[in-house]
Amino acid sequence: MASASAALDPAAVRRIARLARIRLADEDVAQLQSELGAILGWIEQLNEVDVSGVDPLASVGSATLALREDVVTDGDQTEAVLANAPARSGPFYTVPKVVE
Repeated sequence: MASASAALDPAAVRRIARLARIRLADEDVAQLQSELGAILGWIEQLNEVDVSGVDPLASVGSATLALREDVVTDGDQTEAVLANAPARSGPFYTVPKVVE
C-alpha cells in the first residue's frame, strides 16, 4: 500500500478534487490523501487476484433470473384494504376529481 499513497502527493489530491468538482479545504488534503491511498491499495489487492480461469462478464443481460410461480398468497382481502379508505364506492377508493 505504500506505493499507492506515495503516488498521491498533495498536488495530485488537489487535482483529483478539482476534476471531481469537489471543493477541498487545505486542512482536508491530508485526510483525502489517506483515503485515496487506501482505495488505491484495495485496487492493488484486487490486481493480485488470479482470474485466469474466469471469463469476463460483458453484460448481465445473458444472466437468467430465478423465477418463482406467480401465485396470490394474500389476496381476497378487499374489506381489510378498504377499511382505511376515507371514501369508497363499492370495492373502490373514491378520490376527488382533480382534472376538469
